[in-house]
Amino acid sequence: MKINHYYHVKCPEGVVSKKFKLIVFDKHRKPFLPLTVFYKEALGRISDSSAESYLKTLYPFFTWLHKGSNYQGKTVKWNDETHIIRVAIEDFLMNEAHCKIATSDSKTYYNVKLTNKSPNTVSRFLSALKSFYKIIIHVKMYPYPNPLIDAQAILDEYQTQIEGVREGKPRMPKEAGTEEPFPQRARRLTDSFFKVINGEWKPQIIDDPHLPFMIYKAGQDSKWKLRDEIITRMLFQTGARAREVIELTFGDYRARYDKGEFATFNKGSDGKRTKFLKVDNDTLKLLDRYIHGERKKVDRIRLKLNDIPDETPIFLNQYGSPYTYDAFLKNWLIIMEKAEIKINIHKTRHWFVTRSIRMIREEYKDKTEQAKAIERLRIYMNWSPKADTMKVYEHYVDEKDYVAEQHDILLERMKKEQEEYLNQLKSRKRVKQPSVEPRNKVVQMPEKQHELIDFINELNS
Repeated sequence: MKINHYYHVKCPEGVVSKKFKLIVFDKHRKPFLPLTVFYKEALGRISDSSAESYLKTLYPFFTWLHKGSNYQGKTVKWNDETHIIRVAIEDFLMNEAHCKIATSDSKTYYNVKLTNKSPNTVSRFLSALKSFYKIIIHVKMYPYPNPLIDAQAILDEYQTQIEGVREGKPRMPKEAGTEEPFPQRARRLTDSFFKVINGEWKPQIIDDPHLPFMIYKAGQDSKWKLRDEIITRMLFQTGARAREVIELTFGDYRARYDKGEFATFNKGSDGKRTKFLKVDNDTLKLLDRYIHGERKKVDRIRLKLNDIPDETPIFLNQYGSPYTYDAFLKNWLIIMEKAEIKINIHKTRHWFVTRSIRMIREEYKDKTEQAKAIERLRIYMNWSPKADTMKVYEHYVDEKDYVAEQHDILLERMKKEQEEYLNQLKSRKRVKQPSVEPRNKVVQMPEKQHELIDFINELNS
């Protein structure tokens, strides 16, 4: 097992830091400013968990720099010139990540081919390193061009598109390369110096209808908090991201109370409430019990329900502070160990999508209606259509149509499946629970479905 010499320490809970919420240390246990600054500046662009995940992804590379890098007989430093850094990255990808590197035909960038020994974090590592140098350049700590960006490739592609314009005729597909790009599309041009050409992420299918109830049972056996039970139920019932649930406020609940829904932010919505989450009545009853019981005991303000400000978080920790993703993650891992299931929090979202698609296939026999239903699901999940393969729709059906036409059916089915699972438990009370691994098998989604749904890649837990 390879040891990373870099690590970080967070500011203790309850302590307000004027400058840094987290400090990165090197092998000498001294603060390492470049990565510390990177995390600080990244917080304004991405979430805390994503920024921390980027840090962890970068540690092996920075460790390798002073342990295994070599350029003309010298160890490579993170702030060396662009061409030196590129050589180091190439060596790291080949020797440490077991990738194959091939020069592109244009000779302005490198193609990165993954092998069966390559970790699934290669693409994330390259994205993280690209962001690192972008930020470090921005704060004037690195005086050279970004080693991860191939500016020449952008210029060449843009020039090619400009020269291929056909006047007075309908626009051709992007693949034809004959049309002038729209100004807003210019940023979509590939600018990476290292391009992973066989590392496209495929969505994963988790198709065990009893998975939620196995986790509920493990939670009960572990004597979990009512708070964690509610959050877990909401994750499975809504397909929401964990933060969208954990950070719900009283205003989010009041906004849709009459419909049994919650208003919440979406990824990329800058905190604006653009999404609705629907849960079943049992979960709403548990939430009411939590608000008037477990939560009330730790709430330091102790206002009457109607007097609680809209911006007040619903879920609190044992000290009365807002409950966090990291805190929930620790409890989640305990439950998973109890259930003997290896599954990260984000997989609840995958489970929801898989079950929804299966339900759509069963409920709608007409292929056209299936396609419409899947498109409504895509919008509800806030996925972007594939730019090169998905058609532009004139009228999108909003998420309320999904809730009305499909979501209620799914919730009812989940309730029946829970009853089936509990009945099974009763009938085999003294029989050892079989391994869940075969039922929790992860397979690749068929290409046809993959073209319809574009998952956002946050699978780095």
